[in-house]
This record gives sequence, C-alpha cells and structure tokens, in this order.
Amino acid sequence: MQDIKRGRRQAIKTIGAALAASALPMPFISTARAQEKSFAGKTLRLLTWSDDTGAAALRNIANTFSQKTGAQVVADRADGTSGMVAKVKAAGERPTYDVITLAGVGASGLADAGLLMKPDLDKLPNLKDVAPQYRTGANGFGVGYLLWSDGLIYNTSTVKTPPASYEALWDPKYAGRLFLPPPEWAEAVDLAIIAAKMAGGSQQNIEPGFARLAQLKERVLTLGENPNQIADLFRTGSLDIGGIYAPAFFPDQIRKPEYRMGVTYGMKEGFATQLMFTVIPKAHPGDLDLIHAFINHSLDAGVQGRMAADVLNGPVNAKAVIPAQSRAFVPSPQQIAEKAILHDDKTLAAVQPGWIKRYTALFAA
Repeated sequence: MQDIKRGRRQAIKTIGAALAASALPMPFISTARAQEKSFAGKTLRLLTWSDDTGAAALRNIANTFSQKTGAQVVADRADGTSGMVAKVKAAGERPTYDVITLAGVGASGLADAGLLMKPDLDKLPNLKDVAPQYRTGANGFGVGYLLWSDGLIYNTSTVKTPPASYEALWDPKYAGRLFLPPPEWAEAVDLAIIAAKMAGGSQQNIEPGFARLAQLKERVLTLGENPNQIADLFRTGSLDIGGIYAPAFFPDQIRKPEYRMGVTYGMKEGFATQLMFTVIPKAHPGDLDLIHAFINHSLDAGVQGRMAADVLNGPVNAKAVIPAQSRAFVPSPQQIAEKAILHDDKTLAAVQPGWIKRYTALFAA
C-alpha cells in the first residue's frame, strides 16, 4: 500500500497535467463468448503496483482469471503509478505489457503520449453493471476498475455515533483533537469545496469555503501527511475525528480494534471519490480477446467485492458483493450510487496551485 500512496501523492502533486474523464454510451453485447472461452496456453503480461494493492490485484484478479480460463498471467510490478508510466515509456513501441492497472493521472499521461489503445467496450459485458460515469476515463483509453474513496475517520471510543455530516469537523468538542488532510493532496481540494457548499458557496465560488476552514485554524492538531502517525494518534487516544481521508491509507491499522478507528461515508453532503483505471498499451504482445477477457474479469461482481475489501477502495460494479468483515470500511454500491462525488481532476487542475498556497498559509504554524 505504501507504493500506491506514493503514486497517489505524486499524481496529486502533478495534477496540473491535462486530465480527462468521459462517460460514454455503451452498446453492450448480449453474450460473453470471448470471456467464456478457454485461453489455455496463452499468456497475458500485467503491470501493476509493487505494494499491497498490486498483491491484491494478483490474488483477486490475476490468479482467479488464470483458474477460470487456463491463461498464464505474468506480472511485473512497479513502485507507484509514476514507476509504471516510466516503464511503459521506456519500452516505447516494443511490445512488453498487455494490461496495466494504475491511477488516473498515469492513464491520462500515457494516453496523451500516444502509448495506449482504446478498449473495445463491446467486449466488456460486465460494464453493464457499472454506472456510466465510472466506465471510462482518460479520454476513453481507461476502463474504471476501482474508486479511491474518502470519508470521515472517527474515534470509535469517543464518537459513539458515526457523523452524518461534515459539520462534525466544526464541533467545538473536538477542538485540539481534529486532523485535516495536507494541502498538496486532492482531499484538501475536495474539503475546500465541501466547506464552500456548506457555507452557501460552490467549486466556482470557493471564498466561503476558505472562510469556513479558517474557523478550524486553532482547532487542528495536525495535517495528515503521515498516515501511520495519524493511526498512532488514534491508538493513543489523541484524536477524535478527521478528514476527509481514505481508510486505504492505513488498511492494516483500521481493521485492528486497538486503533479505535472507524470510517463513515454516510454524510448528507456526500463523499469524494477518484477513479482508478485499467489500460491497454498500444504495443502489446498478447491476444486482444485475452486482454479484454482479463479486463472484463476485473469487473466481475465477486472479484470487485474481494478487491475492494482487500485495499479498502470502492467497487465500481453496482452488484459487487463485499465480504462481511470489510463492510465497515468500504462504501457499499448503494452508498456509491447515492452519495459518491467524482473528483473533477481536469477542472480543478487549473485552480489547485492557488488553493494549495491558501490552504498552506491558513494552517501554517
């Protein structure tokens, strides 16, 4: 998980790059002949993260695909999204990888560099169970496969009822026991927008948001640059609440009772998400039917549920079945349908540098 955290932070810090997302109409095929056939004797080459998220992709997607189809999946793993982008660019037109799973900024960067091919959506029948806004992105070169999901993190010992509104961050009783996201992260951008909306503003009228955030200046214990430190502050009873923040930053600690950490996505204002992608390199050594079958398998309801539970991300398949032991930490398909707000990377890229400076100055010591 450390690598995807680093890759996400790198993506956030380079968010000024041109990013795009699209929701395309889908002419789904009625059968899945390509997905049902045997691929015994064929090989698919996968590039994914070297951290726990990559290991989860191998367990839940690659291994189960091999068992289902007989295909061999050979995996290469890189240190974060930037590492994957570097590997693909270094390979150039030499066929090296068939499928890559990575964050949105990486997908957009590779697409802009002309190194990806668009998937044939007719060969992905499981997309029928994915909401249109999560199906594709990166100008149509990426297929959404998971949602990075941000909620409110709270102390299960001192906050007995999960907050139903971001107003909890402004509750005076949590003064000095509150944390917020650091300025460079996308979470800080989304928090400013949420604060603006709560104060009668909007993404286009952000001033009320910064005025509202200023009320928290003397109440914040820390900005959560180091997730492990945040987890330890909960464990030692030093924090009551904070956000917006993703449980995916500390998937091991949040599951352990001694850390006393809970997460809620049930705020009336909704919760922020970012789409993660699967992409196909233009130069790929493998069979296209095999490649599409693998991507389609990654969207299977069972695979989605297990993958989401492992890495504490939201599933994109509306029929995903999340294992019971992880349901407290992962947004349900119903919550995603009703409350998820997709982070607008492309529009926010233009304003984020200025917002970072204001946010940093606001909470400077």
